[in-house]
Amino acid sequence: MKKNVLVLLGLCLGFALQAQDYYLKKYHPFQKNIETTTNYLGFEVGEQHSRHDQIVGYLETLASQSKRAKLIEYGRTYEGRALVILAIGTEANIANLENLKTKHLENINLNHAAAVNKDLPIFVNLAYSVHGNEPSSSEAALLTAYTLVASEHPEIKKYREQAVVFLDPTINPDGRDRHTYWANMYKGQPLVSDPQDAEHNEYWPGGRTNHYWFDLNRDWLLGVHPESRGKLKWFHNWYPNVVTDFHEMGTNSTYFFEPMKPIASKDPIMPKDNYGYLNDVFGADYAKSLDSIGSLYFTKEVFDGTYPGYGSSYPDLQGALAILFEQASSRGHVQETPHGKITFPFTIRNHFITSLSTVASAVKHKDYLRNYQRRFFQTAIQNAKKSSVQAYEFNDAYDNNRVKAFIDKLLIHKIKVYRNKNKNGFVVPTAQPQYRMVQTMFESYKEYKDSVYYDASAWSMVHFYNMKYRAVKKAQLGEEVNDLKDLFPLKNIQQSNYAYVIDGTDYNIPAMMHYLLKKKVNISTAFKPFRVDNKNFDYGSVVIPVQTQKIKSSELFGILKKVQDKFQIQINGVGTGYSKQGIDLGSRNVRPVRIPKAALLIGTGVRSYDAGEVWHLLDTKVQMPITKIPIRNFSWVNLDKYNTLVMVSGRYNFSKPQKEKLQSWLSKGNTLITLGSASSWAIGQKLVKEKLIPSKKDTTANKTRLPYVDAGEHLGKESVGGAIFSAYIDNTHPLGFGYKDKSIPVYKNNKIWLAPSKSRFSTVLKYTENPHVDGFITNNNLNNYLKKSAPLIVSRSKGGTVILFGNNPNFRGSWFGTNRLFLNALFLGNHIRVPN
Repeated sequence: MKKNVLVLLGLCLGFALQAQDYYLKKYHPFQKNIETTTNYLGFEVGEQHSRHDQIVGYLETLASQSKRAKLIEYGRTYEGRALVILAIGTEANIANLENLKTKHLENINLNHAAAVNKDLPIFVNLAYSVHGNEPSSSEAALLTAYTLVASEHPEIKKYREQAVVFLDPTINPDGRDRHTYWANMYKGQPLVSDPQDAEHNEYWPGGRTNHYWFDLNRDWLLGVHPESRGKLKWFHNWYPNVVTDFHEMGTNSTYFFEPMKPIASKDPIMPKDNYGYLNDVFGADYAKSLDSIGSLYFTKEVFDGTYPGYGSSYPDLQGALAILFEQASSRGHVQETPHGKITFPFTIRNHFITSLSTVASAVKHKDYLRNYQRRFFQTAIQNAKKSSVQAYEFNDAYDNNRVKAFIDKLLIHKIKVYRNKNKNGFVVPTAQPQYRMVQTMFESYKEYKDSVYYDASAWSMVHFYNMKYRAVKKAQLGEEVNDLKDLFPLKNIQQSNYAYVIDGTDYNIPAMMHYLLKKKVNISTAFKPFRVDNKNFDYGSVVIPVQTQKIKSSELFGILKKVQDKFQIQINGVGTGYSKQGIDLGSRNVRPVRIPKAALLIGTGVRSYDAGEVWHLLDTKVQMPITKIPIRNFSWVNLDKYNTLVMVSGRYNFSKPQKEKLQSWLSKGNTLITLGSASSWAIGQKLVKEKLIPSKKDTTANKTRLPYVDAGEHLGKESVGGAIFSAYIDNTHPLGFGYKDKSIPVYKNNKIWLAPSKSRFSTVLKYTENPHVDGFITNNNLNNYLKKSAPLIVSRSKGGTVILFGNNPNFRGSWFGTNRLFLNALFLGNHIRVPN
């Protein structure tokens, strides 16, 4: 029996060694005191999917067993998972890491005149798995970490001596674990390669996204989520020279590495050295590495770095070389393709090979990379000084919290911000190392070399925040703004026995209203302006009477003091309800607000990004719960528990009884809010008597015979991938409360063209005569559709209210300029009347 056990153990060990050789054969010998991935995990890499806690645990083990590694935690996800980086180098370099960082940062400190230190190791950030259901890269990270720490091969020794590698194994742990559990749960014995098997087809929402169903590979610029904010803080603390971005793509493909498709911008702000030289020399090394193991690949044909918020584009704007890799996915452990079976270990090995090739290339070109990074910041200031724009001034005197949110976005990207000399606004000078990020935040573009984009063609953040700004030729700088503390000091509340009033223009008004309603405080909204105690209060201002409350005046005052501090909104105590101008506080136009009881349809067919944006907005900005109802449960849920239902873009296939159920619920005076294609669905189902702009043939299109190979490029340009437009807003309408200007910027990334409402009073937003602000759109879409359409209308349905957004006002959690419209719909939708 003992002999049989020994034989079995020998067979298992032999299998493990053979499997390890599939990845590691080239890099023997390894230190025997360093635990292997197989020994730690209990299975060979690629045999099943590793959980995030196993990945972190293994990196902790490496750091504890070797002085060549140090584990750094840079954040936590929404679900509490650790975000970690393993720093790898020689024992001396790891022990001296902080000193190395200081010397490295001197290279990009333009006030430091020292030449580039050629003895300094190059900094390489190997970053993996920003999309949770693209799992091969995190497995490759385990092998890469083990090899760089434990191998005694001469090549690896050289990498440790001449580089410090910062290995980030999983950028999106929440999404990865969601997919890991799925793939392991449906793994068969024997393995099932049929593409129709459950293992290869996740249920909604899938593992690509984070906890709130956001794509974190769009969040480097936006900096919304803890995963990205933690990484940005780390990044600007270290400024690595090379950054990788490992992904997976469709199963029926091969392997992609840069160079990419050319940047679509007419005048790219990135130096040509990046995409014209460094991409090519690194690409040649990747080709050689993949050729050596017989792996097919392609370059240049697809993907583009136009949008600056990818993991493969943002570091390019910080003087680094950022590199995208895309591996055909096995989406499970093995899957059939037209080219044969693709296995999980095969996908892992390709990413492992290019990981080490990246370090090799960085070491080979380290002097050039360091010189390039210094030149990058030098040329930023040189370019700024040549520009006619020397600074951008911005402010919004009516909305301090929206201004603070915009400043926060500038500061996380290390953009220098100052008060102006008059202390009535803020200034961003262009002559600063982050000039290219300043351009990204403030500049708009309408002309491009290309017309087909992998993502958005517009990202000017100043418009996301609906910020008033102007370019100036001379900067009037006051004190520098380093944080958000005490930017807008508030006055102490004057206690009143009559009422408190709050102007309705601040971004935090909906969150404050919800907080007060949860505290059982009676509040009302003014549907017309008024002037009391020599102060003007606009549409949507909040009125809090004292005598009608169920709590004592002193208790109310205590709550309001906490509210002012928590939401940073000025609260005013008043001693009279008489208005010298406008309505009085007892007017019928001062209407009680009820707490929203909202539900959101989710599940198969619903666009998870848009649903997640609603959930995230209410959770993080309003602290308001919303019930997420799976669409499969719609037939039996009790809708009467809710006064508001949200339907985001998606494919809705309601049966007749389901449609009748929705109409019956609406007839009870409830509110339906639809976004994007859900608005088109509501119109198509005749829930409302509204129309879409009818499609027509483009008579302006050139009928010249064209090559078949170019069809995708020509047809693709008619999509609206993401651009910014200006629209008139009716700020007397409840949905427009809180807005002061006659027009606002809005984001459009679909072809849902709502016709203006049949009611003359219910088109809340209407595009201006010359609406194009930023991004690409064809003349056909602009003139025949967009200019004739409306981004937001309201309609009656069976006694209820339907609020139809043609666009997505909550796009990527960053459109502070329009998500107030959505919040108004939640809080004030039941007050809307739709006259003819």
